Amino acid sequence: MDNSQMIELKGLSKSFGNVQAVDNLSFSVQAGEIFGLLGPNGAGKTTTIRMLSALIGPSAGKAWVHGFQVGRQDQEIRRSVGILTESPGLYNQLSAERNLDFYAQMYAVDDTAGFTGQVEHYLKMLGLWERRHEAVGTFSKGMRQKLAIARALLHEPNVLFLDEPTSGLDPQAARMLRGFISDLKSDGRAIILCTHNLDEADRLCDRIAVLKGNLLALDTPTALRRKLFGRKVVFHLKKAEARFADIVERFEIVQSTEFIENKLVIGLDEPEQHNPKLVRALVEAGAEIQFVGELRRRLEDVYLQLVNQEN
Repeated sequence: MDNSQMIELKGLSKSFGNVQAVDNLSFSVQAGEIFGLLGPNGAGKTTTIRMLSALIGPSAGKAWVHGFQVGRQDQEIRRSVGILTESPGLYNQLSAERNLDFYAQMYAVDDTAGFTGQVEHYLKMLGLWERRHEAVGTFSKGMRQKLAIARALLHEPNVLFLDEPTSGLDPQAARMLRGFISDLKSDGRAIILCTHNLDEADRLCDRIAVLKGNLLALDTPTALRRKLFGRKVVFHLKKAEARFADIVERFEIVQSTEFIENKLVIGLDEPEQHNPKLVRALVEAGAEIQFVGELRRRLEDVYLQLVNQEN
């Protein structure tokens, strides 16, 4: 495995009886990368994470996590990864501090001072220090999610698996957690994010893999948009006239044109290079251009296109 790769899968598969949950997955995740796993319920996302966390074994194929092979060096893998599940399993009767202290001992985090500095570090970092003596059962969903992330990070794992980390959170708490997750990759960790929140995946992920048992697509969000829909530039005009479309269609670089109200939408491969000549031609023809921007498809459009074409 390449030194920059924290995770590598080669033909990884998992079946449960006659059900093929994961089929022949091959990809790698780099150090310092947030990698999104997207797909409908039952697509194999959680099963993939469970295999990579050495919680279940694969039926076929191989995988390595932080240089350790799944199925052969599972204890080393478990020490190298941190996991946030949808149901984090915190102890409601215990305080936040006692919860983390307990898990710090389970992870064998060094504690020469009687109370691990890691616990204090992450409670403060996540804004929970002032509430450390309160029972977790009294915490809001956002506070519990913060505490669960702190628990996953106590042993400073090199690989972090996050399953729906902002599910059910209010906008302020979700924004805080997204910022925290984004900061984590600067430490060189590899982070795999499973989420149904496609806007969140678009904001956070360097690359995404769309699964439906097998791998449907893998690339950056921007590259997937361009592969599926191409690039389109929107010329916002003071007044739309059909002749403006006729003018730009004379250029071989123009792939398509359409009007949406007073907006002329032009299909174009390299807008940075070709926009100036189109602007010049339109202005010379009398078009009053208010501003120009690129039409940005939502990641939801990409996701639905990929998933639905498999039906």
